Amino acid sequence: MSAESFELDGPGRIGGQNRVRLLSMFFVFAFMAIAFKLVMITAFKEKEETNPELAAHLSRIPRPDIVDRNGKVLATDIAVASLYADPRKIPDVDEAVELITAALPDVNGKVLRQRLLQPKRAFIWIKRQVSPEERDAVYNLGIPGVGYVNERKRVYPQGRLAAHVVGYVDVDTQGIAGIEKFLDNEGAIYTASLADPETQSAAPAELSIDVRVQHILTDEVSKAITKYKAIAGGGIVMNVETGEILALASLPDFNPNADTKALSKEQQNHMLSGVYELGSVIKAVTFAMAFDYGVINMNSKYDARYPLVIGNARINDYRGQNRVLTVPEIFTNSSNIGTAKMALDVGIERHQEFLRRMGLLDRLETEVPETARPLLPRRWGKLASATIAFGHGFAVQPLQGLAVVAALLNGGKHVPPTFMRRSKEEADVLAQRIVKESTSEKMRELFRLNANIGSASKANVIGYRVGGKTGTAEKVVGGRYSKDKRLTSFIGAFPMERPRYALFVMLDEPKPLPETYGFATSGWNAVPTAGKIIERIAPLLGVEPQFTSEDLAKLEKQAKDKKAKDKRG
Repeated sequence: MSAESFELDGPGRIGGQNRVRLLSMFFVFAFMAIAFKLVMITAFKEKEETNPELAAHLSRIPRPDIVDRNGKVLATDIAVASLYADPRKIPDVDEAVELITAALPDVNGKVLRQRLLQPKRAFIWIKRQVSPEERDAVYNLGIPGVGYVNERKRVYPQGRLAAHVVGYVDVDTQGIAGIEKFLDNEGAIYTASLADPETQSAAPAELSIDVRVQHILTDEVSKAITKYKAIAGGGIVMNVETGEILALASLPDFNPNADTKALSKEQQNHMLSGVYELGSVIKAVTFAMAFDYGVINMNSKYDARYPLVIGNARINDYRGQNRVLTVPEIFTNSSNIGTAKMALDVGIERHQEFLRRMGLLDRLETEVPETARPLLPRRWGKLASATIAFGHGFAVQPLQGLAVVAALLNGGKHVPPTFMRRSKEEADVLAQRIVKESTSEKMRELFRLNANIGSASKANVIGYRVGGKTGTAEKVVGGRYSKDKRLTSFIGAFPMERPRYALFVMLDEPKPLPETYGFATSGWNAVPTAGKIIERIAPLLGVEPQFTSEDLAKLEKQAKDKKAKDKRG
C-alpha cells in the first residue's frame, strides 16, 4: 500500500516543482525582455528617429564667446527652445496645423501642412528659437509627435556697437559675416584651440577692439554725419606698434540681433569692403617715396606757379600759392602740382614698385573677410603716375591706407593690421621694413607741422602732439568727377614724437555750413571730428599730455572764454 503510494505520489510532486521553476523562469525572462526593451527605447529610439543633422547640431561644442580686449562680451550664446514635429505620429494634420498656427500666428499654415504631409519624414522644424511662452503654448496642446529641443541662440549684448567687425550668424549659428565668419572658416583652427571637448565649452575669442574707444569713435562720427549732413561716414583707430584695430566704425550700421539682416549698400562695411579715392591723404605716400629714393630732402623746392600740363590734362592746386614751394610748404599747402612733380622725378617704374612694396596694389586681408581689391588705372603712363601721386585715379580700402601711413610714422615698419589681440613681441615677428627710419622721421616732422600750421590744425588737441594729413576727393558721378559731391578724410597719429595710435576719419558728401564759411573740404569737417575723437580717447589709452608754456596759455584762454560764455548764457 505504501509502496504503491510512493510510486504514484513521487513523480507527481517532482512534476509540480518543475512547473513552478519553469513558470518562475518564464516571468524572469519576460521581465528581462521588458526591461531590455525599455532600455532600447529610452537609449536608442531618439537616436534612430532624430534627424542626423539635428543630432550633430545639438552635439556641437558651443561657439566661443567674442569679447573685447578688456573682456567685455560682444557675442555669446543663450539657451532657447525650437519646436519640431514627427509627421508619422500626427493623426490629424489639418487639426494640428490649425492648433499650431493659432498658437504661432507668424507660422505659415500652408507651408507647415505641406511639410507635415510627408509620412516618410521623421523630423521637421516647426519654428526655430521660440520664446518660452511660444514653446509652452504649443507643447501644452498635447499634439502627438510635436515637441521641442533646447539649442543655442547667438546674441550680441552691445547691439550695433562694432557690428561690422563682430559680424553675425544664421539660425544654425553658422558665421555669415565678420569675425563670426572667420571663426568658422579661416579661423577654424584658432576656434578649435579654444575648445575643451571634455567640458563641452570654449574659451572666449579675444578681439583687439576696445569697446570704450569704439563707442567714442562711433559717437563722434555719428554726430559729424548729422552736423555736416553727410550720407555716410566711418573711422578707424589703430595701434601703430602692434597693428591692433582698437575701433572700427562704418555708418550707417546694423543691429546683429535683428531677425533679418539684408544689408543695404549704405550699411556695408565702408572701411573694408569699399575702396575710395582718398585724395590728398595719399600724398603722404608720395612724399615718403621721394624721400626714400633720395629724390628730395627737406630743402628741395618745386615750382608751383603754373599748372602742370601733361598731354591734354592740366593739374592745378585747389588753393594755389602761385610760387616756388619748399617740400614742407608743398605738404602743408597740399599742392597737387608739387606732389605730382615729385612722382614724375621718381619715375613710373619706381613709383609702381614703391606702391607694391607698400601693399597698395593688392587686396588687404584681415580676419574680417569682407574686403575689396584696390582699383588701379588700366594704363599706367605719365598722367596716371602724376594723378595717383595726389590720390586721384587710384582707390584703396580706408584700413589699407591707414596701415600704410601708420608704417610711415612708426619708424618705417609695416605691421599687418589685425582684429585679434596681439602682443608687441608677436607684432615684431610679423613687421616688415618698407621705408628707412630716416624717412619715417621726416614724415613725422611733416605730419606734426601740418597739424600746427597746415590743413590739419583743427585736429591739434593741446597736450597730445597730434600730426596728420587731410584729403578731399571729388566723387565720380556718371563717369565724371563732381564738383559738388566730395569724400573728405583725415589720417593722423599721436603723440608725434613717438606715435602709438593712428586714426582715420571719413565723411561721405558732407555739406558746407555757415560756420565753415561755405567750405566742405576735409579741414572743416573730418579734421575737427578727428580732434574730438583724439581728445576723448587719448586719456583712456594712457597717453599722458605734455604742456608747453604756450599750451598752458591756450588752455587758460579757453577756460576764460568758456567762463565768459557761460555767464552770458
